[in-house]
Amino acid sequence: MSKPVSESLISAVGRLLRPLARILVRNGIPYRAFSDLAKRVYVDVIADESEIPGRKLSISRISILTGLSRKEVSRVLALPDPRNESATDKYNRAARVISGWVRDKDFKDERNRPADLSLEGSGQSFSSLVKRYGGDVPARAVLDELLRVGAVEKAGPRAVRLIHHAYIPRSDEAGMLEILGTDVRDLISTIDHNLKSKGRESFFQRKVAYDNLPAEAIVDLRERAAQKGQALLEELDRWLAQHDRDLTPSVSGAGRVRAGIGVYYFEEDLGTWAGSPGATRGRQAGTMSCAVHPGPHPIMVPCHPGHGTVCDQRGKGGNKP
Repeated sequence: MSKPVSESLISAVGRLLRPLARILVRNGIPYRAFSDLAKRVYVDVIADESEIPGRKLSISRISILTGLSRKEVSRVLALPDPRNESATDKYNRAARVISGWVRDKDFKDERNRPADLSLEGSGQSFSSLVKRYGGDVPARAVLDELLRVGAVEKAGPRAVRLIHHAYIPRSDEAGMLEILGTDVRDLISTIDHNLKSKGRESFFQRKVAYDNLPAEAIVDLRERAAQKGQALLEELDRWLAQHDRDLTPSVSGAGRVRAGIGVYYFEEDLGTWAGSPGATRGRQAGTMSCAVHPGPHPIMVPCHPGHGTVCDQRGKGGNKP
């Protein structure tokens, strides 16, 4: 790795770790626990990606590749596996049930909205919904989870109503932290893919940001982002469901792929605006950025090949030749 690339990577990881460190400190996770976790993941990645076919990777080889002593490698390998597959599975099942409720006409009312469902029975019932979209998990367990996170509410003694079109455990910090592990992993994996692809078959990845917005505009922006983002995700959810073999068994084809689209909103308080020209203005009035070409690009310029326009190394857009 060249020195400029190494320095850029260290700088990027430093920025990435700051919000993560705030979460760890706020939840009382000591540095030693984080250090052990980082070492375990490092060792796991080395073992997964450097294994020679037919030969198990030795402690000495892992030691050479990680820079850890053989004694430390052995200690780290004895640590518990940090992956919590059961929590991820719970998240996926609950999200699928809500998605089916929002999308499937069998569980909608005459206004084409998610219907209030009776808890039991055939036809339009919560138990039928869970059987179709939740796998072999008992309907009561799924209902308890959705009630716990505030996604549904009771609609009478034997009925339930959907009040949020997404599985977001707002009142459950542990549940939100599980989403942190899933969603941030997916975003970093996309950036990693785009860095390796060098523009060939890159994944769509964009963000748009302005750095001199008045506080009065933020409430409207949050609402617009939520409404348009939810609408986009529900549209793509319908398309994905039509092509998923679990939900549409008639779909044929080779291989098995997990794919999706993620949408997120962010904001940062940059202080008080003095009102004079240039007093607190940032370097970019508005930018769109991606991982294929480092640095910001003009706001309306897509920069991945195959999406209409490309950008040069100065970040300027131009028509694709």
